[in-house]
Amino acid sequence: MAVIVGHTGLGGEETRGDHHRLVGFRQGWYQCLTRWADTLFEVTDAVLTTPGSLASLPYLTLEPALRRGWGSVYASLSKGRVDVTAVRDLLIGALPEWWLVFAVDVTAWPRAEARCSPRRGMCRVPDPGGDPRGRMVPGWAYQWVCQVSATPDSWTAPVDVVRVDPEDNATEVACAQMNGLVRGLARHRPGVVPVFCLDAGYCPITATARVASDPHAPARIIGRIRRDRVFYCDPPAKTPGSGGRPKLHGDRFACADPTTWPEPTHEVHTVDDTYGPVHVQAWAGLHPKPSKRRRWAAKNTKGLAAPIIRGTIVRVSLTRAPEAGTPQTLWLWTAGPDPINLDLIWRAYLRRFAIEHTNRFIKQHLAWTTPAVRHPSQADLWTWIVAAAHTQLRLARTLIADQRLPWERPLTTATLTPFRVRRGFRSLHPHLTTPAKPPKPSRPGPGRPQRQPQPATNQPPQDDHQKTPNRPALNPQRASRALFP
Repeated sequence: MAVIVGHTGLGGEETRGDHHRLVGFRQGWYQCLTRWADTLFEVTDAVLTTPGSLASLPYLTLEPALRRGWGSVYASLSKGRVDVTAVRDLLIGALPEWWLVFAVDVTAWPRAEARCSPRRGMCRVPDPGGDPRGRMVPGWAYQWVCQVSATPDSWTAPVDVVRVDPEDNATEVACAQMNGLVRGLARHRPGVVPVFCLDAGYCPITATARVASDPHAPARIIGRIRRDRVFYCDPPAKTPGSGGRPKLHGDRFACADPTTWPEPTHEVHTVDDTYGPVHVQAWAGLHPKPSKRRRWAAKNTKGLAAPIIRGTIVRVSLTRAPEAGTPQTLWLWTAGPDPINLDLIWRAYLRRFAIEHTNRFIKQHLAWTTPAVRHPSQADLWTWIVAAAHTQLRLARTLIADQRLPWERPLTTATLTPFRVRRGFRSLHPHLTTPAKPPKPSRPGPGRPQRQPQPATNQPPQDDHQKTPNRPALNPQRASRALFP
């Protein structure tokens, strides 16, 4: 341990504890790999120690951390296996001591030219031409759940990731992820109430019914809603002796019509260093009018009336934007078992955008979308490798001294970015133990087979997935209107 501290320029009991946590996570990650564990573990180390961006998988074999040939890399992705349940529990146990705010978002793995790759859907990616709406390409959509920090930095803690099949609904998949995470947190941190932040593409009403209303695994939902949404108050009590059925809806609340707003039930005025004066208003006890297209009930109870889902509508007025542009007014929906905290709600939702930094970092520097794998199961395995690599960078944050170029600004341990930590991980890796066994020399392989393999069949992309369950299925001829960003 003295060698590590002396090499990195850091010391102290806190640094030793961080080192033990990093070593324990690496040992746990090795135990989660059930097949081809040695090769997959060394592939993870090679991803962390490769200088610069990775052009393709064979370049990993140039790293000393990977003691096997390039053929083993492809074979491990094809034949390797990982215990997904154990990995999720490992990531939950490695969560930092931040506030329990999690961001949920979908990002795309473009596979436009992989005509023989199955289970591809239409995904939205940035447009090189500058179109702010992006463009649609065939690929795989992955839904990440990451813990975000309260400080304005680019660090997050990935805790779960699921590939959203074209036939699945992203909101329903997100609800399953959030329920599983809440139950996992209950085992590690009993009594906590996590907060989940959803963007405008998800249905927060469905998330409230599926997650926030669960008495055994409570959580708070924060979702952005359109500024033209309409909600209703509870109706007044029915007069005794009056005929007719009781009313379901009371006064109308239109977000775009200030004349319909009653007095807010909660209100906060504050001043932020980034956004300036902030005004937050909240109206509790509102509910949307149930739509027949929402799939609230199970298939065997078709026709059951949709329930009334109540929540709080929050209006956030920002004086200035962090970047060039006009300040926006955010409309949020929130519901949960704990008392409402407006200062937490608006700050938590604005911090959810840190997941965008993680998406860009894992694509550009951890080579998440670089491998040209054919089957989605291989992409799933590689995604878990990237998630484990990103977690090791966060755990090694205090063990690495800043290595910068002359024109770069010096950073402290508290301000180190994931990019700078990855740059220094190459120097830290020789001082970390590896549970992977060394390769065993054997006779040469059989080589290329004599017969030609059968050509794979083309797999056209599917365009049936959507985020919100209250919208009809998409027409493949109108793929430009797909809901995935």
